[in-house]
Amino acid sequence: MARATLVVLILVSIYHAAADVSGTLLLVVIAIVIAIGLNPAVRWLVRKGLRRGFAVGAIFLAAGLLVVLFVLLIGPPLFTQITGLADDIPRYASDLATRNDWIGRYIREHDVATSVKEYIADLPSKVAASFGTILGVAGRIGSGVFQFATVAILSIYFSLSLPSLRKTAAMLFTPDRREHGERVLDRAIEKIGGYVGGNLATSGVCAVLAMIALLIAGVPFAVPLALWAGIADLIPQFGSYLGAAPAVVIAFLKSPALGLIVLAYFIAYQQFENYWLVPRVMKDAVDLSPAAVIISTLIGGGLLGFAGALLALPIAATLKVVIQDMWLQERIASGDPLVQQNLEEESRKAAEVEAEKLARPQSRWRKWRRLRKRDDDRPAPGSDDPEG
Repeated sequence: MARATLVVLILVSIYHAAADVSGTLLLVVIAIVIAIGLNPAVRWLVRKGLRRGFAVGAIFLAAGLLVVLFVLLIGPPLFTQITGLADDIPRYASDLATRNDWIGRYIREHDVATSVKEYIADLPSKVAASFGTILGVAGRIGSGVFQFATVAILSIYFSLSLPSLRKTAAMLFTPDRREHGERVLDRAIEKIGGYVGGNLATSGVCAVLAMIALLIAGVPFAVPLALWAGIADLIPQFGSYLGAAPAVVIAFLKSPALGLIVLAYFIAYQQFENYWLVPRVMKDAVDLSPAAVIISTLIGGGLLGFAGALLALPIAATLKVVIQDMWLQERIASGDPLVQQNLEEESRKAAEVEAEKLARPQSRWRKWRRLRKRDDDRPAPGSDDPEG
């Protein structure tokens, strides 16, 4: 009884201690996920002959240069367009007041346009008078910068020490289960790495294509709207709708035809991403059912907000690997035919995906050779002309 009471007290103390440092623990988890996500690139550079330290340094240096280049190229137009959006809000309200539908009637009856203009005009004086608010905003910005730097430093550390961390984690298993535990760790690392890399790739494609489409269509504030679309696309399932909503609204405010065009673009892009891009970039990355993806994202977002929604799928995929390899394998050993059938089906699908992954470079090489051979066999211009 005394031992059980002691265990309960220890668990309660650990829980309260974890709650007190939950923000720090979240930063650590984010850094671990980033380090695991970058591990495939690090291993590729190591196979090319670089030491792991130089490989990690090269990747993070390239990432830092990309961030600086992004800020230099996107920062000025982003600031200009956001400022223009704030300046144009009163004009949008006035334009809406001229409509003949229920929106225009509501804005005219409640004098929304005048209220918006007065609020925008008084905003500088309100900000200047609220010194505490300015300090609060500055503090939040400083806290965000500190957290970003903390995640970056921890990510570098975890990237450098990932092999030793893996060995340390393997030591937690007893000798008779250590080999099996190492396989579980490797599978979990593979799942997380595939998900993080694929998610970053699809979000980058979303941002670039959205920026091109919005600039061609002439949508105002195309740069910040495309940037938001790419960031929101990081969230599974729901991110694409959150990212498209501001661009569609701004386009409809300019003209209904433009709004329909932008809406059609995002619908078409969503089909392209769901049925072509994601299956190729993230095939078998997390191996979760759509219901599990939605439930995991909702739980993660409800517990930890935006960061929780991003971390939900890697954590869920890791839990699935642990459950399959640590618990269900024991059920198979005890003679459970249903579990054995399901796991054999999962293994068969994984083997097919791996075989397809290995065959894809060879297929591309064969296509390249056929194209080269076709060009070599094609007669040169003028070679069939009769002599003289």
